[in-house]
Amino acid sequence: MTVTPSPTLAARDGAAATQYRLGLVLVILSTLAWSTAGYFARLIPLDAWTLLFWRGVFGAAGGLAFVLWQERGNTWRAFAGIRGRGIAFCLLSSAGMISFLAALKLTTVAHVSIIYATVPFMAAGLAWAVLRERVSRATMIASIAAVLGVGFAVGGGLDEGSLPGDLLALLLTMLMAVMIVMQRSSGAVDMVPAACLSALVTAVISLPFATPLGVTAVDLFNLALFGITNMGLGLILFTIGARLIPAANTALIGALDAPLAPVWVWLAFSETPGSNTVLGGIVVLAAVLGHILFERRQMVSPGP
Repeated sequence: MTVTPSPTLAARDGAAATQYRLGLVLVILSTLAWSTAGYFARLIPLDAWTLLFWRGVFGAAGGLAFVLWQERGNTWRAFAGIRGRGIAFCLLSSAGMISFLAALKLTTVAHVSIIYATVPFMAAGLAWAVLRERVSRATMIASIAAVLGVGFAVGGGLDEGSLPGDLLALLLTMLMAVMIVMQRSSGAVDMVPAACLSALVTAVISLPFATPLGVTAVDLFNLALFGITNMGLGLILFTIGARLIPAANTALIGALDAPLAPVWVWLAFSETPGSNTVLGGIVVLAAVLGHILFERRQMVSPGP
């Protein structure tokens, strides 16, 4: 006998699938935006603190523009409504940005990449502990494949790091895992104003170490693109999308940052990546895309 799902159950499943697809698209787009950091850092000839300052200023401006559009006159209420969870998210995000910058200054990109690639496992463990959100076998297999791919891509630089920089990269990874789970558990709470505020906090922290007035008009234009797309747009898309899909899936998609970052530099500056980078990137890409296709097949397959 065939059991036909009730209209209510079917509608609920359809809404869940739609939410999942939307979250998937938004998190992928946020990863694309974040992966341009290396391109802009290579394009703009400024020190790291000045880059971070202007990135924060323009990122906050982009976030504010989005909140103004979203709230339609209730902007002040949206920012005034930031409570404990929003403040915590803001501080975690700012600390993560500072940790990322400091880690890159103290250790190699290879070390930062391979340590950060473990974020799916941290996010999965934290999501299980806090939300009792189980991780599918397919997600774990894809996460392991992604870590191996990142390790293969950056393996040539793994013997050149430093303990302080590696610890900061580990801190960045832990902070990102907490942010992912925090977004997943936020429910109807809007974290976009908190994300906007975090960009401004990062700029304020960077200001004492930066030289913001020593920039040209061309640099300022590129800095505006950097802040609005890489930080503002990336953080907004992540903030909305991470709420709609499992924490481990969000973290797994974030692993695409490692193979995508050298692609933009190659396209813009003709810096051909090494064979290890290309092969490792293919492994990561295959792991993420394979997992997305598998999850989609599971959603559309008929159930009992």
